[in-house]
Amino acid sequence: MQSSIKRWEPEDKTFWTQTGRKVATRNLWISIPALLLAFCVWMVWSAVAVNLNSIGFNFTDNQLFTLAALPGLVGATLRVFYSFMVPIFGGRNWTIITTASLLIPAIGIGMAVQDPTTSFMTMAILSALCGFGGGNFASSMANISFFYPKEVKGAALGLNAGLGNLGVSVVQFLVPVVIGLSMFGVFGGESQTMITDSGTREVWMQNAAYVWVIPIVITCIAAFFGMNNLASAQASFREQAVVFKRKHTWIMSWLYTMCFGSFIGYSAAFPLLIKTQFPEVNPLQYAFLGPLVGALIRPVGGWMADKLGGARVTFWDVIIMIIATGGVVYFLNADNFWGFFLMFMILFITTGVANGSTFRMIPVIFEPKEAAPVLGFTSAIAAYGAFFIPKAFGTSISATGSPNAALYAFMAYYVISLFVTWYWYSRKNAEIKC
Repeated sequence: MQSSIKRWEPEDKTFWTQTGRKVATRNLWISIPALLLAFCVWMVWSAVAVNLNSIGFNFTDNQLFTLAALPGLVGATLRVFYSFMVPIFGGRNWTIITTASLLIPAIGIGMAVQDPTTSFMTMAILSALCGFGGGNFASSMANISFFYPKEVKGAALGLNAGLGNLGVSVVQFLVPVVIGLSMFGVFGGESQTMITDSGTREVWMQNAAYVWVIPIVITCIAAFFGMNNLASAQASFREQAVVFKRKHTWIMSWLYTMCFGSFIGYSAAFPLLIKTQFPEVNPLQYAFLGPLVGALIRPVGGWMADKLGGARVTFWDVIIMIIATGGVVYFLNADNFWGFFLMFMILFITTGVANGSTFRMIPVIFEPKEAAPVLGFTSAIAAYGAFFIPKAFGTSISATGSPNAALYAFMAYYVISLFVTWYWYSRKNAEIKC
């Protein structure tokens, strides 16, 4: 198999049927686990931070929210650069490099959590290094966008992103399981004693990070032998940088922040939010369900946008987001966990649908060589939600004793996003009907 392909014409139906579909599918199905692992490492602190004080650490709530938020800040910043790397280095080459980089935080965290005297600064640095996982999304989506024709691009990008996003749910579901097992024997380190309201138990917190090491290595090998670079996708940074001059790059960045920023920010904050607002509830029993439904519904959002139009799907979806956010506030004030949980599930579903529908809008608005960096750049801006949403909750709770102020701010953002979608893309005389 050639690692670099010179001729790639997915819009040519004969080429696509005879050659293109098979190659694109193979690259997609290696890209998906690579992206899933990136999300696992990126969001591992959402599951680890909840348990640190139970095994002997002594961090404040604000420090714990900061540890959950820092990967979002670094990951979003890296996405700005990663957005432009596939046309420079090649999709296969860059996938190998970025997936291998996940080993650094995975091994580092596994070592640090075994010592409860590890400083907050050390933990913050390791948290920031998890941003490597966040950066990968931009390059992964840009890479897959080159492989598929426009008519199925929404579904392909939805699969890559949606199944990749499942990493958030996987990490929140799997961490409580693996920390209770001596998986790596003498190679994994000593156990710790976890103290909770229900008693004490023996855990191996390092497994929360070590469990990803072997899958990362296997995926790097699969990318080396199974993925391709596309010569037709090559472009310099200067050629790609023209997208910064496009008005719709910035408009779509706003809209994708509305949905993906919410999805990843809520995913990072949800376990800690449950723990602080409903201390009688074990957050890791339920928190993984939000990212799970949001990730699984994303390909459906892309498929719906292929059929109905991305702007139409996004418009109606945002209306439901606004209502659901109001519902979260209502049930928080009523101290009703199950109402709160249900409203958050609706929020996660709507963010997932809009993730798929907005990413379908971009290839319609931009031509292919511009669409790829725009996909990456908008995802970079949106990823800051993984930092600002947990920090907003932490700040709101510290200042007012409640997360309500943060939720009202998010609602205001959604209302503006509804107008933006209607005015530029979905109304009768919109500038670009998509």
